[in-house]
Amino acid sequence: MPRIIALFLIALLGLSACETPPQRLGPDGKPLPRVYRISERDEATIQYRMLDSINALRSASGAAPVELNANLTAAAATHARDMHVQNRPWHFGSDGSSPLDRVARSGYSGQMLGENISETYETELETLSAWMEQPDTRDVILDRRATDIGFAWYQENSGKLWWTLLIGARSAAPAFAQFQ
Repeated sequence: MPRIIALFLIALLGLSACETPPQRLGPDGKPLPRVYRISERDEATIQYRMLDSINALRSASGAAPVELNANLTAAAATHARDMHVQNRPWHFGSDGSSPLDRVARSGYSGQMLGENISETYETELETLSAWMEQPDTRDVILDRRATDIGFAWYQENSGKLWWTLLIGARSAAPAFAQFQ
């Protein structure tokens, strides 16, 4: 009998640990966002989760898959940090550089097709979902000419995230670059 009571108490303690804290509500009555913290060990997981999600969306639309490109990712990381420094989400760097300039500086030999940016507290998949809701940012993600992506972010101590997604094509065919 003492063994059964001990097992019951252990199970009860285990279940009580599963209780979620109450959701804080904002003045509008809606739940306040939770801080989404990204650790250094999560970097590859997040990049490949985004790549897989983008490729699933592209497949559903009939577009070919894209691959992560180190040069585009470096250009995206540079811009995500620079948006934080400037404290505004926009496509131009603090040095006046455009997305085309940053991609060229990164050494990417293909054509930059578009850039999506975001300032948010949302996860990468919530940000991708928001981009897919807008025709201009969705067009960048689903561009049929795309072969490569670069994806990076900068997270402030407050938890705010600055996301940058770059889309490129290895072919040298002329293309209209989109900035979203």
